[in-house]
Amino acid sequence: MKTFLLIASFPDSLIKFRGPLLRALVAKGLDVHVAAPDLADVPDIRFELEALCITLHEIGLTRTGTNPVVDLGTVAELWGLMRRIRADYVLGYTIKPVIYGSLAAWLAGVPNRFALVTGLGYAFTGEASGKRGLLRKLIQRLYRFGLSQSRKVFFQNPDDEALFRQQGLLPVSIPSCMVNGSGVDVADYSLAPLPAEPSFLLIARLLGDKGVREYAQAAKMVKAQHPNAVFRLVGWIDGNPDAISQQELDEWVNSGTLKFLGKLADVRPAIANSNVYVLPSYREGTPRTVLESMAMGRPVITTDAPGCRETVVHGDNGFLVPVQAVNELAEAMIRFIEDPELVNRMGERSRQIAEQKYDVHKVNEFMLGEMGIQ
Repeated sequence: MKTFLLIASFPDSLIKFRGPLLRALVAKGLDVHVAAPDLADVPDIRFELEALCITLHEIGLTRTGTNPVVDLGTVAELWGLMRRIRADYVLGYTIKPVIYGSLAAWLAGVPNRFALVTGLGYAFTGEASGKRGLLRKLIQRLYRFGLSQSRKVFFQNPDDEALFRQQGLLPVSIPSCMVNGSGVDVADYSLAPLPAEPSFLLIARLLGDKGVREYAQAAKMVKAQHPNAVFRLVGWIDGNPDAISQQELDEWVNSGTLKFLGKLADVRPAIANSNVYVLPSYREGTPRTVLESMAMGRPVITTDAPGCRETVVHGDNGFLVPVQAVNELAEAMIRFIEDPELVNRMGERSRQIAEQKYDVHKVNEFMLGEMGIQ
């Protein structure tokens, strides 16, 4: 039996983003292992994975830390794990699992080493100056070194793939291919009736680069003309340097601009209670929340930015607006309020695109084939 190791930096993503892939690997007859930090804090996820006969390994990976000694310890820990389980395949996703997982797999002699670039994150957005600029240079060097040891690299949008090639982060000798995001289970995220009131929704970590401030500013502008419009926000504040402050969030809520729902384990009720999904992000891999909303028949307003622009055909299943363009964002929202038929028509197209392009089973079958798993 071949052994497959999946490396993650955020345990909550294991079921939500990679659950169908893990099930597909088990169904193919592989001995599946998962390595991630903080697994002890998510007993429900542990139980669900162990019920699939997946072996879990707690690792000391810090998602946002920059201590080189700690990160070297992570590489050593992963190397030891791969040697112990005799891994035949390794796949890491997000920055540190990609970089350190690739290095450890190479050192451990794992024959099939793969990486999935799900987005570029904080270091690649905004101005390349100060701490962000230094972090960007460090991450670029680490990517260049780590990915040179991979057999193949998966990207979720063509802009990221082109950037890695142009900047020499991915050697010309290493093949790469495009995959349609993480996919969405169109059976689990089924069509839901549209509510009567004009209502908008954003689901995201509360970061500046996700466009949360632009969403709040546009909501304030729209409510001045259409006070009955509702703007909901789902998410949480984490330790990212670009995080929204609690004071900002409180001001939006107390002023009546936004309704904050916090962090939800299941976002489907929030999507069902909205007419239009909005993601004014500066850059994404392929945003999973957009795919979920499309599958549930919601039109989308997002930015003409890497990762986001792939999900929307402008004027077909939603609208694309420039990054950080509050006025254009507000105008797109008002179009849906003043022409409710747009919501119905574009929502139907979103569902069709989700079924045709982003069905998780199609996405995973493609990835398995590209990894040589039949």
